[in-house]
Amino acid sequence: MADGTTDILQDKRAAARKAAYETPLEELNPARASLFRDDAMWAIFERLRAESPVHFTPDSNYGPYWSITRYDDIMAVDSNHQVFSSAKGIALSPKAAQGFRDPNNSATNFIAMDPPRHDVQRKTVSPALSPHALSIMAPLIRERAGLILDSLPVGEPFDWVDLVSKELTTMTLATLFAFPFDERRKLTRWSDAMTTPPGFGGGAASLQELRETMAECFGYFTELWNQRVNAEPTGDLISMLAHGEETRNMTMGEFHANVALLIIGGNDTTRNTISGSVLALNQNPDQYAKLRADPGLIPSMVSETIRWQTPLAHM
Repeated sequence: MADGTTDILQDKRAAARKAAYETPLEELNPARASLFRDDAMWAIFERLRAESPVHFTPDSNYGPYWSITRYDDIMAVDSNHQVFSSAKGIALSPKAAQGFRDPNNSATNFIAMDPPRHDVQRKTVSPALSPHALSIMAPLIRERAGLILDSLPVGEPFDWVDLVSKELTTMTLATLFAFPFDERRKLTRWSDAMTTPPGFGGGAASLQELRETMAECFGYFTELWNQRVNAEPTGDLISMLAHGEETRNMTMGEFHANVALLIIGGNDTTRNTISGSVLALNQNPDQYAKLRADPGLIPSMVSETIRWQTPLAHM
């Protein structure tokens, strides 16, 4: 990295730190998306952990919300479902998207459930993502990764996120779903629509377009459910849900909610980690050199990337 670029980054971080400590504590809003875009959230979290680890933001793009920023407090909240329920939702919903949810539809996915419902539904699909199952998939994923990298242009700029992160992730997700491979980019489009407020780049242009996109997604997966429920069980995620003892009688609303969870969980987070790892390595060339000298460090690098560049800003 050129010295000039390093100086610019340092100046931006210094300005962000100054703003974080000059802003009145009650006005700190750590969920503001621009903070993560500009890499300016670190000082805000530092101040909150020191001065207000259980912090209330009375107004934001998401409405009022609480922030829990110390590890022990987070673990206490996350492991005590009798006091802190997930049943009302587990993410901050932007105001621009809050009119999308049908108030008459109470269906939810298993990540937004409390035990015991959460445990039995999660257990249905977890075998597809077990270390053993992933080890079986590993040769195929490696082969596809090699083909993707070999096809990249040489000596000219290209979009890493589109050509590598999205493509490899969507290929893998399509395999887990047994989704028609030549239509796999639909999964990317549906995930982007579900995770981006209407009117912002990458998502639906309007609330109506979001409804139409979700109707397309859920209609497609309803057809897949009907095909799998009338066929012999296989190892793909849809077949597991269709034949699972605790999930085969779920309503279509519950199925669609779980489909949304699996699409986002399998697409958005993974591609963010792939992209974040490449950016982090190029921003830290000494670590990149260490990794190239010893490829045996790659497994720990992947775990460290998730800690360093969290694929989700908040949940």
